[in-house]
Amino acid sequence: MKAITAAVVMVMFAGAASAQTLDDLKNDGKNPDNVLTYGMGYSLNRYSPLKQIDKTTVKRLVPIWNLGLDNPWGEQAQPLVLDGVMYVTNAKATVAIDVGTGKQIWKTPVDWVPETPRVVCCGVSNKGAAILNGKLYRTTLDAHVVALDMKTGKEIWNQKAAEWKEGYSMTVAPLIADNVLITGISGAEFGIRGFIDGWDPETGKHLWRRYTIPARGEPGNETWPQDTDAWKTGGGSSWITGSYDPDLDLTYWGTGNPAPWASQSRPGDNLFTASVLAMRPKTGEIVWHYQFTPNDQYDYDGNWEMILGELNVDGAKRKVLMQLNRNGFLYVIDRASGKLISAKPFERVNWASGVDPESGRPIETDIAKKLRAGEQVEIWPTQRGAKNWPHAAFNPETGLLYANTMHSARLFKALPTGPYVPGQRYQFVENLPAKQPEGEPIGHVDAIEPLTAKQVWRAPLWDHPQWSAIVATGGGLLFTGKETGEFVAIDAADGKTLWQFQTGSGINAQPITYTYKGRQYVTVLSGLGGVYANQAREALKSVPPGGSVWTFALMPD
Repeated sequence: MKAITAAVVMVMFAGAASAQTLDDLKNDGKNPDNVLTYGMGYSLNRYSPLKQIDKTTVKRLVPIWNLGLDNPWGEQAQPLVLDGVMYVTNAKATVAIDVGTGKQIWKTPVDWVPETPRVVCCGVSNKGAAILNGKLYRTTLDAHVVALDMKTGKEIWNQKAAEWKEGYSMTVAPLIADNVLITGISGAEFGIRGFIDGWDPETGKHLWRRYTIPARGEPGNETWPQDTDAWKTGGGSSWITGSYDPDLDLTYWGTGNPAPWASQSRPGDNLFTASVLAMRPKTGEIVWHYQFTPNDQYDYDGNWEMILGELNVDGAKRKVLMQLNRNGFLYVIDRASGKLISAKPFERVNWASGVDPESGRPIETDIAKKLRAGEQVEIWPTQRGAKNWPHAAFNPETGLLYANTMHSARLFKALPTGPYVPGQRYQFVENLPAKQPEGEPIGHVDAIEPLTAKQVWRAPLWDHPQWSAIVATGGGLLFTGKETGEFVAIDAADGKTLWQFQTGSGINAQPITYTYKGRQYVTVLSGLGGVYANQAREALKSVPPGGSVWTFALMPD
């Protein structure tokens, strides 16, 4: 990595940023000028109480600056903001930007060999960074973890996590919990053995590795075949950032699908794939786990964000973890014990009729049994899920989740399992389009009650699913974006679009809101990319690529 700096700007910037502490990270959100963590807080609520921009004033929302990122691959990251400086990552570079002017302060390119994208299943991207004590931490496509000086962009340390040629890659935003830098890995479609790593943020020393596929003799390995080495190529990636409860000292991290997708070569539950792991940050010890989809044969991984909140359950406040799972069920779990509280479908589901409240296991239907027997079946939801990776928001004031969801099916059939070849796809499933039911949208923006999974309202999407995260605000608004380039503000009470702005490229990134000199800002990255853009190129051919940062504020009266 090489730092490119603007000398004059750097002199102005030097000393401007104060060192952020672990307490600052725990309290992210209390100082509205800063956004210090992925998810706008350890709970991954993506909620801000800011209300300067509300349902009445949003009509005066205008762009105040835009910065090009010179990146054709697509933008998926969440920016961070500290002391008037914004930090943005993508697969190509890390950029520091003056929040007041939109001017680039420094830019540090990421170097990876041109062949690297061949082991990236779902788009060349990066989800964001972590910061602590003057250092910025990020991952790279070729599976390195890097620390940069926040003032200069200069590389401080660089550690290799895995060999990209074997199918490993990294797009995940790191998490700092209890003074440990935690990272995940991508590559389940290539037959990796997934893991989660802990690093010393000061030195880059590797502290621990928790494999998501247990080895022989470790708890959980008995759920893999004992007469083969299927566990060694069992998948279980970990590419979405976990949440953290400092009081319980537990980080909650989702794990991906088993490999290969076709399940006949790996009978058993296949722990710890398609699961949530509650772990100690200092050691990587698994305190409890919950598996959403045992012996997953649909690509229903459990990576999605683990949202922490408090809900009234049977008349008492409970500290819970919530996930809108890819498999179509909304899970509410006691985050101290791992005990299932609720699991209800929030979209059309036909592979299971429900989840047993005692065992926590899905109740499979004939669809699941036929697929496992080698027949072609129509599965709801598709392998993309009832919800994909774009993060939901949770408003603790309304008690509702807000999510971009999907409504479609696929035709699935297991194919004979071939040999594992390092660095090559390891799936063995025939995956064909299914006819969309007439008169039904392909997706929604939903407001969902967590314990019942019932929609308070649904706003239908007819052209494309939305692949942008949602941010909820105290002004009664939801901010999100469309693949066709519109950045939108939605009324959180009824789902109606109140405002929109065309950014010039598709939005599949993560908006944030914050204040600068008393003025509320909203920022989002624009830049078409990711798995949907790759698969819907013809339908999106009129949307140009190209990354940029857009920042909005209210036009004065």
